[in-house]
Amino acid sequence: MEEFDIKKRETMYRLIISQLFYDGYKDVAVGLAAIIQPHPACPPSDRLLKIVKLGLKHDEEENKEKTELVGEIVQPGSGIDLEFETEVQTISPEIALYETCYVTAHKGPCRCAAFHRTGQLIATGSQDASIKILDVERMLSKSATPADVMALETPQQQMENHPVIRTLYDHNGEVTCLDFHPYESILASGSDDFSIRFFEYSKPSVKKAFKSIQEVSELTQISFHPSGEYLLAGTRHPTIRLYDVNTFQCFVGSNPQDQHSGRITGLKWSPNANLFVSSSVDGNIKIWDGVSHKCVNTFHKAHDGKEVCSVVFSRNSKYVLSSGKDSLVKVWELSTNRCLIVYTGAGVTGAMEHGTVACFNHTEDYVLFPDEKTTSLCCWDSRNAERQRLLSLGHNGVVRYLAHSPTGPAFVSCSDDFRARFWYRKATTD
Repeated sequence: MEEFDIKKRETMYRLIISQLFYDGYKDVAVGLAAIIQPHPACPPSDRLLKIVKLGLKHDEEENKEKTELVGEIVQPGSGIDLEFETEVQTISPEIALYETCYVTAHKGPCRCAAFHRTGQLIATGSQDASIKILDVERMLSKSATPADVMALETPQQQMENHPVIRTLYDHNGEVTCLDFHPYESILASGSDDFSIRFFEYSKPSVKKAFKSIQEVSELTQISFHPSGEYLLAGTRHPTIRLYDVNTFQCFVGSNPQDQHSGRITGLKWSPNANLFVSSSVDGNIKIWDGVSHKCVNTFHKAHDGKEVCSVVFSRNSKYVLSSGKDSLVKVWELSTNRCLIVYTGAGVTGAMEHGTVACFNHTEDYVLFPDEKTTSLCCWDSRNAERQRLLSLGHNGVVRYLAHSPTGPAFVSCSDDFRARFWYRKATTD
């Protein structure tokens, strides 16, 4: 390999000398040739220029492919910041006004979902071991196209317009967690089969992962570092892992006492990458330093000792939103280490049987949380905890996962009825 590199390097210097001669820089070319001493001598040639042109063209095309999905990432509004202002004019539509635009079915209960950071793609994972990737624009287009027009589409057009752009099969067990790489066309998935798999979804023919990590236990949570260089992994084992995505080197915290004492239920990086947060069936929420991997704070019995089901940072990394099996949702302020707001009324019949997640909407004006007993979506004003109107989610089973778009009025609900429903607030025309 080293010998191959030396030969390539010699070829490169020969090309440089030839190009310099060709462009009329004879003195520079002779001076460089005296140092390199190429054999045989290099004749004038513009081959280097042609190679550079081809390389730049290829580079442009590659970057174009990468940026096709990037788009303009817009997160409207200032997000939640209780330190400065509590009475903020909401700029986003009420959640009760969202409508179902598309329903996709797996062959088993739908367990998890993730939005791409542009809001243009959604991935869903199921107990049937499959993963689907859906195109948001195609779902919206399909919902706006009359049935009689769709009936006239050719098989080719149907395929080109189908919202499900990829179906991935490479796990041997339930897909429990998903996360899109922040910059590359890569989707990571975790499963009950003890593995994390990486799919390059930009290639239409790809069904299998190009990389995988074998874990010691069933995966429950994964979260990409905002740089995309690292991946946090939580399993049924209480120790949290950090993987280098390029080398697959695994890191764990140096102090075993820092770790949880039960299965990991939530794991998320803060947007500024300084911290990450974890939750567990042990009832605790832990805040970790993103560099040293040390636990810097623990909220003990965060939900009255009940299992904490989910944790997520606010956009400004100042707050953590958590949900628990006590049917409550809470906002924690990290600067004061206290619970600031409790969102109540989601579980009028007491503790929950199944875990589910709470999340902010795209502007952080609202907090969303599915009610287990009624399969309705509870919603609160994030700043004053005022209850909003319920939205019936239309599922025939428990809603086990919810993910809201980071950029627009859209979310996806995943249920035990095998379905994932895509919800969107269409712009009013009056």
